[in-house]
Amino acid sequence: MTATRLLQRQILPQDADLDVISLYVDAGPVMADADEDKSSGKAMVEAVLTTNGAGSGTSLHPDHIVDRHCLRIPEGTRLSFATYFNAFPAAYWRRWTVVDEVDLTIRLSGQGASVTIYRSMASGRSQRVSTGYVGESGSDEFHFELPLKPFADGGWYWYDVTAGEEEARVESAEWTAEVPDDRAEHGNVAIGITTMNRPDFCANLLAQIGNDEDLAGYIDEVFVAEQGTQKVVDSPNFGGAEAALGDKLRVVEQANLGGSGGYARGQLETLRRGTAKYFMCMDDDVVCEPEGIIRAVTFGDLARRPTIVGGHMFSLYARSRLHSFGEVVQPWRFWWQSAAHVKNDWDFDARNLRSAKWLHRRVDVDYNGWFMCLIPTVVLEEIGLSLPIFIKWDDSEYGLRARDAGYPTVTLPGAAVWHIPWTDKNDALDWQSYFHQRNRFIAALLHSQYDRGGRMVRESFNHQVKHLVSMQYSTVELRHQALLDVLEGPDKLHDELGTKLPSIREFSKAFTDAQLAGDPEAFPPVRRTKPPRKGRDGAALPGRFGMLLTAGLAPIRQLRPTRALAKQFPEAEVKAMDAQWFRLAKYDSAVVSMPDGTSAALYRRDPERFRDLLKRTVEIHQRLHREWPRLSEEYRAKLVEIVSPQAWEKTFGLTSEDSDEH
Repeated sequence: MTATRLLQRQILPQDADLDVISLYVDAGPVMADADEDKSSGKAMVEAVLTTNGAGSGTSLHPDHIVDRHCLRIPEGTRLSFATYFNAFPAAYWRRWTVVDEVDLTIRLSGQGASVTIYRSMASGRSQRVSTGYVGESGSDEFHFELPLKPFADGGWYWYDVTAGEEEARVESAEWTAEVPDDRAEHGNVAIGITTMNRPDFCANLLAQIGNDEDLAGYIDEVFVAEQGTQKVVDSPNFGGAEAALGDKLRVVEQANLGGSGGYARGQLETLRRGTAKYFMCMDDDVVCEPEGIIRAVTFGDLARRPTIVGGHMFSLYARSRLHSFGEVVQPWRFWWQSAAHVKNDWDFDARNLRSAKWLHRRVDVDYNGWFMCLIPTVVLEEIGLSLPIFIKWDDSEYGLRARDAGYPTVTLPGAAVWHIPWTDKNDALDWQSYFHQRNRFIAALLHSQYDRGGRMVRESFNHQVKHLVSMQYSTVELRHQALLDVLEGPDKLHDELGTKLPSIREFSKAFTDAQLAGDPEAFPPVRRTKPPRKGRDGAALPGRFGMLLTAGLAPIRQLRPTRALAKQFPEAEVKAMDAQWFRLAKYDSAVVSMPDGTSAALYRRDPERFRDLLKRTVEIHQRLHREWPRLSEEYRAKLVEIVSPQAWEKTFGLTSEDSDEH
């Protein structure tokens, strides 16, 4: 016996927002792929200028969007739904779910209007599949049976609509499938949001979730772990969110335990409540597409086995730009990165889906960021909750842990949020560098398949030397402390979860490179003993030989006495995008701006500190290499205990009774 399930439906931007229209409807020309058309600069400009032109001079306006699912198309205009949110990602459904054929139903009005179905292959080449025309009746409903068999390695389905001599309307489009009876009903989801001092942002997100009528039947609970001093309940926007969600909203206040502590609380409360099939992690500083939550739940319901289903990240500041499309952990380096063939920061306003070959290849991942990530509760029950590591690597470690237990992660096209891009953050240098370093090594000790973590120890040493020659002494010290804490073993992770951040922040205050100032006049003026050689400002990128020469000489130069004038005045102002180690290594002091553009810090070279830190860098990394086998065995032996609900209950101070709630 089978039942019909709705997999995906046509959607349009909320509030008729044209900043994101290219993610829903494509009115632009088809362009050659940049890999093939090396002279596509002119075509790129033309595409940007005519994104809404469809080659016919017709523009999309907000009043063309009738409602969430219906679009008006002016007479004589052709529009494509080969877009991020409206094309059907056939390859993902074929690979990971029980669905082997989909049915597309399109309701179209406007005499003479036509709809054409296309499919693409993993190579990006497209093929016309079928066409339908609206006759004299003025409206029609078209049905297309579309197999998934040809999509082993990649490919999408989509439809284009052309209006005839009168305006057309795409009333709706629905992708459905026949599924086993035991998959007929959709699951429900508890959404867990960790928030700290973003009350308005979080309240707006809650309202967005609560006000979506289509999503309402899928929500079991929206759980907010409040960890800040500026409370979401005090936001002027909270009342509307509370009214929209009603008794499905629960806010619990706790100490600042970071993202891992906030999400672990939501995971734990979901298991204790026992009524949700899924738990979804969602950041507090995102704008979500509510339909993506429904699609993630539907995909999870129909997956071959319990599967973690994640969403993609678009930039909150440039909303047509895709920031993250699939993440893996490179095993030899044990470092997160984009999956093979993925191109970062892809702007759909400039390059549509049809023209981007790389988007048609199925992308397989190791994990999904917890800015939007659906986890089946059966997975939580089997492999435990988040590691107690505050921030960084909690989501990637969990994906690897799930993979080792036989539970895959899928990053699903058509499910996404808008979020602040990682590239706009300074987390590789500030207090967060401690957590980057410590948690990466903990994850590697738990999951690396290579002896002594592959390249981990050597690469860490190299990075320490780069930070040293860049005068980033606070970062070096924090990374040292991170490794010393790794060497202490896993027993203190829960105990120090709430105290580690204050201690490392206090420790960093003693270093000038960690003392940020937003006022440009906060620093002494730039002065140099002598002008740069031949007028060169040092901004040029050195060649391979120059890079190797600098790498060899820079540590030696650090041992020389600093120039007297550099002790009082910075020798240069260095922009964040130019602050690479091989440039900073040339100075005795410099004012360096931060990647977020809000502040700068004064870097000063200190030969004595350099000697001490270099000596300790060598000693710590030698010890880490020597003790890796013991540490790995210890961390792996303690993992089940550390991530258990019981361990987290102790950390949260909970008993078997329900926790305090708002």
